[in-house]
Amino acid sequence: MQHFKSLIDYFEYLQLPKPEHPIFSVLTSKKDKFLPCPRQSSPPITNDCYSISLKKIIKGKLNYGRTKYDFSNGTLIFLAPRQVIQWDNRTLIEQKGFSINFHEDFIAGTELADQIKRYGYFSYSANEALHLSPKEEKQIVSVVENIETEYHNNQDAFSKEIVISQLNTLLKYANRFYERQFINRKELSSNLLEQFNQHLRNYFASGQLQENGIPSIDQIAEEMTVSQRYLSDTLKKETGKTTSEHLQLYLINQSKNFLLTPNKSISEIAYELGFEYPQYFSRLFKKTAGISPSEFRKKHNKN
Repeated sequence: MQHFKSLIDYFEYLQLPKPEHPIFSVLTSKKDKFLPCPRQSSPPITNDCYSISLKKIIKGKLNYGRTKYDFSNGTLIFLAPRQVIQWDNRTLIEQKGFSINFHEDFIAGTELADQIKRYGYFSYSANEALHLSPKEEKQIVSVVENIETEYHNNQDAFSKEIVISQLNTLLKYANRFYERQFINRKELSSNLLEQFNQHLRNYFASGQLQENGIPSIDQIAEEMTVSQRYLSDTLKKETGKTTSEHLQLYLINQSKNFLLTPNKSISEIAYELGFEYPQYFSRLFKKTAGISPSEFRKKHNKN
């Protein structure tokens, strides 16, 4: 897999205009012009840059890998350094919007360098992009216009500080708008939770638990064809619990059925559920159910 360490080499590969700044670039569409499009297709590649792009396809269809995505409205996509990307444009593309790309060194040593890692949407897949309302798009574009003005100005002692401040504002807006998108997609959130639980049911029923142990969240998300971070963020917004907490709840609920079988010890049940250490299972059970496994067994045997 090809990896690009510099923004200039990455842009040369994309067949885009050379950036005015060696580690920072802003590309925008004008009233009578479209956003410059990268090369028609690319195998999987990686780079050391962050990317924030607003895409509005005016003409043509855009594929990422084997999947088609709807970019007819304002769609905001975030990419983090070393994230694997590939695309396939099968028809002529005319698109409006903007593309901001900056090397991770551009924000090194700033507060944004730490803060940007907390924004989970940089780990989302393309189909989990942020779909903006017209009002939201106007706010985002307004911030980008300020960034573009600084980008084309003569560089001075304040330029970088102003750009980073505007980037920080843009990311905070995106965080707010993603919150709105999560709220407006309650049906999707419920569907994701059902898919998550169905995956666990299938995993248990097929005997994979005994063979491979407790599945990882990454493994479950991959089976569901969503990114791990998006799955966790969506369930957290809808249910107040993360994917790890939902997995733990499922395991504990399964264990309650086993605990009602008198010929199995608590240690045996813990091992059957994929726990390497019975003590950890007992602590997790008490934390979730409010009583220990042995207390649960005694309580229900009396009934």
